[in-house]
Parts: sequence; structure tokens; C-alpha cells
Amino acid sequence: MAAPILFFGFLALSFSFALASDPSPLQDFCVADGDSNVLVNGLACKDPKTVQASHFSFSGLHLAGNTSNAVGSRVTTVNVAQIPGLNTLGISLVRIDYAPWGINPPHTHPRATEILTVLEGCLEVGFVTSNPENRLIAKVLQKGDVFSFPIGLVHYQRNVGNGNVVAIAALSSQNPGVITIANAVFGSTPEIPVDILAKAFQLDKNVVNSLQSKF
Repeated sequence: MAAPILFFGFLALSFSFALASDPSPLQDFCVADGDSNVLVNGLACKDPKTVQASHFSFSGLHLAGNTSNAVGSRVTTVNVAQIPGLNTLGISLVRIDYAPWGINPPHTHPRATEILTVLEGCLEVGFVTSNPENRLIAKVLQKGDVFSFPIGLVHYQRNVGNGNVVAIAALSSQNPGVITIANAVFGSTPEIPVDILAKAFQLDKNVVNSLQSKF
């Protein structure tokens, strides 16, 4: 009896591992059909016969983003919204421009791990581990250096020089999403009640009101 039990145990374990990853694509591509009314976890496919090279390309990533804003950075996204051919392929890109001492504020990507490389300048990067440690893992990157941010963890970048910084990052989703912490907490619609935020952040209610007014 021991042998059959071991066999079925091994079989169950094998299936559990097999089901732990995304399924392989069932076709060459699934170019997103932005006009479809079909609701799926992703986007419906265009008829493959109508697909063109333009559905797999994007122009403009060489252009610097406008960093004249409150945080001093600009993210140029290249995901399924810009390249419909990325639909179901699980990857996207961003270009990030940073003014001197500009930041990409603390944020998370709920659906993607990120890997970033610095093309120009000097960039401080960091992410925070989950509760209860909440340990900051940070490093200063130079041109050509690469750093990864695990999926779902809060992370940031900061230009630590007097010149502009340019970085390119790849993300493991066609639509990684972004949750900027300050905007989500203090700028939600409708607002999170002031007394909840005051207790959560140990702040005076007037301070919370002031923060909500900024976002």
C-alpha cells in the first residue's frame, strides 16, 4: 500500500507545482482589441488577419519626459495601452526622467516585479520589506547599474545628483498598475475618513485635512 500512496502523493505535488505559474500562450499573439465589449481578465483579441506591425511597436521612448511637477519626475509608460501586441505576453516598459533631486514617490506595482537600469546620472533606489520587519533595502546606482523591485513591495527612486537622470525599467506584466502611496491614502475618492487616517498615522486631524487638500 505504501507505494501507491507515495505515487499519488508525488502526483499531487507535481500538479500543485504545475498550477503555480501562468499558463503558456495558446496562440502566437493576442493583439488587444480596444473596441471590443467583451470583458475578460485582460483584453479581447483582434482577428489575427487584421494585425499589422504597428500593433507591436511604439515610437518616442527617446524623448525626455517633462519633470516640471511637484515631485520632479516623469514616467513614460509602454504597456498594452501603447502596444496592443503586448496583450497576454506579460511584459511592459517605462522610461523615467528625474530632475535634479527629483523623486519617483513611494509606490507599488500590484501585478509586476520591476527591473530598472540607469542610463544617465546617479539614482538612489529602495524598497521596504513586508510586516513586521518593514526593512528598507536601498542602494545608490550609477550609470549602467541594475536593480530589481519585488512584486507588490513599496519602493521609490531619487535623483541624488545635480544633473538629470534617465532610467529604463521592465515590468513583468502587460499592465502592472501603480499605486502611489500618498495619492491613494490622502487623495482617494471619496476620502478616507479623517479620524481613521489621524489614528493610523498618529497625526492631528488638521494635519490630515491639510494633506488631503494637497492630493
